[in-house]
Amino acid sequence: MRTAARIAPAAQRMTPPPAPVRRAVRADPRWPHIVAALQDLRDAHRHAVRIVDADCACGTLLIEVARHARAMGFTAIEGRGIDGSPAMIGRARAAAARLHDPAIGLAFDMTDMRGALVQEAEAPADLLLWHGGRDADATGMAAVLAAAAIRVIADGDSAP
Repeated sequence: MRTAARIAPAAQRMTPPPAPVRRAVRADPRWPHIVAALQDLRDAHRHAVRIVDADCACGTLLIEVARHARAMGFTAIEGRGIDGSPAMIGRARAAAARLHDPAIGLAFDMTDMRGALVQEAEAPADLLLWHGGRDADATGMAAVLAAAAIRVIADGDSAP
Protein backbone atom coordinates (compact mmCIF):
# COMPACT_ATOMS: atom_id res chain seq x y z
CA MET A 1 0.00 0.00 0.00
CA ARG A 2 2.91 2.33 0.67
CA THR A 3 4.04 2.13 -2.94
CA ALA A 4 0.62 3.10 -4.27
CA ALA A 5 0.54 6.15 -2.02
CA ARG A 6 3.82 7.43 -3.45
CA ILE A 7 2.72 7.26 -7.07
CA ALA A 8 1.27 10.57 -8.21
CA PRO A 9 -1.61 10.66 -10.66
CA ALA A 10 -0.47 10.84 -14.28
CA ALA A 11 -1.52 14.47 -14.69
CA GLN A 12 0.73 15.42 -11.77
CA ARG A 13 3.71 13.51 -13.21
CA MET A 14 3.83 15.62 -16.37
CA THR A 15 6.88 17.79 -16.37
CA PRO A 16 5.75 21.33 -17.08
CA PRO A 17 7.41 23.00 -20.05
CA PRO A 18 10.02 25.65 -19.33
CA ALA A 19 8.49 29.09 -18.75
CA PRO A 20 9.98 30.60 -21.96
CA VAL A 21 8.38 27.82 -24.02
CA ARG A 22 5.02 28.33 -22.32
CA ARG A 23 5.21 32.10 -22.89
CA ALA A 24 6.17 31.67 -26.55
CA VAL A 25 3.30 29.27 -27.22
CA ARG A 26 0.79 31.47 -25.44
CA ALA A 27 2.04 34.45 -27.46
CA ASP A 28 1.10 32.60 -30.66
CA PRO A 29 -1.76 34.55 -32.28
CA ARG A 30 -3.78 31.33 -32.47
CA TRP A 31 -3.63 30.64 -28.70
CA PRO A 32 -6.79 32.57 -27.65
CA HIS A 33 -8.72 30.90 -30.49
CA ILE A 34 -7.46 27.48 -29.43
CA VAL A 35 -8.46 28.05 -25.81
CA ALA A 36 -11.90 29.32 -26.89
CA ALA A 37 -12.41 26.26 -29.13
CA LEU A 38 -11.44 23.89 -26.33
CA GLN A 39 -13.79 25.71 -23.96
CA ASP A 40 -16.62 25.39 -26.50
CA LEU A 41 -16.02 21.63 -26.56
CA ARG A 42 -15.99 21.42 -22.75
CA ASP A 43 -19.18 23.52 -22.60
CA ALA A 44 -20.72 20.92 -24.92
CA HIS A 45 -19.77 18.30 -22.28
CA ARG A 46 -17.04 16.76 -24.40
CA HIS A 47 -14.37 14.77 -22.62
CA ALA A 48 -12.34 13.77 -25.66
CA VAL A 49 -10.70 15.93 -28.31
CA ARG A 50 -8.71 15.26 -31.47
CA ILE A 51 -6.30 17.92 -32.68
CA VAL A 52 -4.20 18.06 -35.84
CA ASP A 53 -1.30 20.50 -36.15
CA ALA A 54 -0.41 20.96 -39.82
CA ASP A 55 3.16 22.21 -40.26
CA CYS A 56 3.86 21.38 -36.61
CA ALA A 57 7.65 21.93 -36.70
CA CYS A 58 9.07 20.59 -33.41
CA GLY A 59 5.60 20.03 -31.92
CA THR A 60 5.76 22.67 -29.21
CA LEU A 61 2.31 24.15 -29.91
CA LEU A 62 0.54 20.79 -30.18
CA ILE A 63 2.15 19.52 -26.98
CA GLU A 64 1.18 22.64 -25.06
CA VAL A 65 -2.38 22.51 -26.44
CA ALA A 66 -2.64 18.89 -25.30
CA ARG A 67 -1.38 19.83 -21.82
CA HIS A 68 -3.85 22.71 -21.66
CA ALA A 69 -6.73 20.45 -22.76
CA ARG A 70 -5.79 18.01 -20.02
CA ALA A 71 -5.74 20.81 -17.45
CA MET A 72 -9.22 21.83 -18.65
CA GLY A 73 -10.52 18.37 -17.80
CA PHE A 74 -10.38 16.49 -21.08
CA THR A 75 -9.78 12.83 -20.32
CA ALA A 76 -8.75 11.71 -23.81
CA ILE A 77 -6.60 13.95 -26.00
CA GLU A 78 -5.41 12.67 -29.35
CA GLY A 79 -3.00 14.83 -31.31
CA ARG A 80 -1.33 14.46 -34.68
CA GLY A 81 1.48 16.68 -35.87
CA ILE A 82 2.34 16.78 -39.56
CA ASP A 83 5.53 18.23 -41.00
CA GLY A 84 7.85 17.63 -43.92
CA SER A 85 11.12 17.99 -42.02
CA PRO A 86 12.70 14.83 -40.57
CA ALA A 87 14.68 16.92 -38.06
CA MET A 88 11.58 18.71 -36.76
CA ILE A 89 9.57 15.49 -36.51
CA GLY A 90 12.46 13.89 -34.62
CA ARG A 91 12.47 16.75 -32.11
CA ALA A 92 8.67 16.59 -31.79
CA ARG A 93 8.74 12.86 -31.13
CA ALA A 94 11.45 13.27 -28.50
CA ALA A 95 9.48 16.01 -26.74
CA ALA A 96 6.26 13.94 -26.84
CA ALA A 97 8.09 10.97 -25.34
CA ARG A 98 8.67 13.07 -22.21
CA LEU A 99 4.92 13.30 -21.58
CA HIS A 100 3.78 10.69 -19.11
CA ASP A 101 0.01 11.07 -19.16
CA PRO A 102 -2.03 8.16 -20.48
CA ALA A 103 -4.84 10.58 -21.38
CA ILE A 104 -2.61 12.25 -24.00
CA GLY A 105 -1.68 10.41 -27.16
CA LEU A 106 0.49 12.24 -29.68
CA ALA A 107 1.81 11.12 -33.05
CA PHE A 108 4.13 13.09 -35.30
CA ASP A 109 4.33 12.18 -38.97
CA MET A 110 6.75 13.29 -41.65
CA THR A 111 4.56 13.24 -44.70
CA ASP A 112 3.08 15.22 -47.55
CA MET A 113 0.80 17.89 -46.05
CA ARG A 114 -1.98 17.73 -48.64
CA GLY A 115 -2.09 13.93 -48.63
CA ALA A 116 -2.20 13.77 -44.83
CA LEU A 117 -5.00 16.32 -44.65
CA VAL A 118 -7.00 14.47 -47.30
CA GLN A 119 -6.69 11.36 -45.09
CA GLU A 120 -7.92 13.38 -42.09
CA ALA A 121 -11.16 14.09 -43.96
CA GLU A 122 -12.15 10.44 -43.45
CA ALA A 123 -12.61 11.18 -39.72
CA PRO A 124 -12.29 14.96 -39.27
CA ALA A 125 -10.46 16.25 -36.23
CA ASP A 126 -12.14 18.59 -33.76
CA LEU A 127 -9.42 21.21 -34.28
CA LEU A 128 -6.89 21.76 -37.01
CA LEU A 129 -4.07 24.21 -36.33
CA TRP A 130 -2.91 25.75 -39.61
CA HIS A 131 0.21 27.86 -39.82
CA GLY A 132 -0.49 28.96 -43.38
CA GLY A 133 -2.80 31.80 -42.45
CA ARG A 134 -5.23 33.14 -45.00
CA ASP A 135 -3.19 31.97 -48.00
CA ALA A 136 -5.12 28.68 -48.00
CA ASP A 137 -7.37 29.96 -50.81
CA ALA A 138 -4.39 31.03 -52.89
CA THR A 139 -2.68 27.66 -52.48
CA GLY A 140 -5.85 25.63 -53.07
CA MET A 141 -5.80 24.26 -49.53
CA ALA A 142 -9.03 25.86 -48.24
CA ALA A 143 -11.29 22.93 -49.21
CA VAL A 144 -8.77 20.37 -47.97
CA LEU A 145 -8.48 22.14 -44.60
CA ALA A 146 -12.25 22.52 -44.23
CA ALA A 147 -12.75 18.80 -44.82
CA ALA A 148 -9.98 17.76 -42.42
CA ALA A 149 -11.48 19.28 -39.27
CA ILE A 150 -14.62 20.64 -37.74
CA ARG A 151 -12.81 23.85 -36.80
CA VAL A 152 -9.69 25.28 -38.48
CA ILE A 153 -7.61 27.78 -36.51
CA ALA A 154 -5.19 29.65 -38.74
CA ASP A 155 -2.57 32.35 -38.17
CA GLY A 156 -4.72 35.06 -39.72
CA ASP A 157 -7.91 34.40 -37.73
CA SER A 158 -9.30 37.52 -36.15
CA ALA A 159 -11.79 36.75 -33.40
CA PRO A 160 -12.12 33.61 -31.24
